[in-house]
Amino acid sequence: MSDLAALRRTAERYALGADRRDKALWREVLADDVEISGPGFSITGLEANLGSIDHLAHAFTMTRHMVHDMDVTVDGDTAQGETRSTAEHRIAAPDGDKLLVWAIRYQDQWRREQGTWRFNRRTLIVDWEELRAVSNPGGAA
Repeated sequence: MSDLAALRRTAERYALGADRRDKALWREVLADDVEISGPGFSITGLEANLGSIDHLAHAFTMTRHMVHDMDVTVDGDTAQGETRSTAEHRIAAPDGDKLLVWAIRYQDQWRREQGTWRFNRRTLIVDWEELRAVSNPGGAA
């Protein structure tokens, strides 16, 4: 697998881990000293960041993170770049569920550790957000 394909896979595994609430997936792609920051938060260390998955489970009924495109530069065993994504967060509400949608740009740094690329820094930038009503055609949940 090329470095660029492997780096994209880290972003996809991160997204899947968030959506499935699967800490094992995040353990695959986060370095022990990872720092993840964004609007109003900064969390350092693997174990502390795994707690973010618990927060997602409490704050939202479900989420869906989609990785769109990446602009990455590789320099030996380090890489940096931008990952553009969309994150959808379903929120239960008495007047009907809502969907909070974020257009995201992650400023990413990776480090190759024992042949595996891992994030050692992710900075979340929300370019804009939307709040939409959720419709359930056919009564699907």
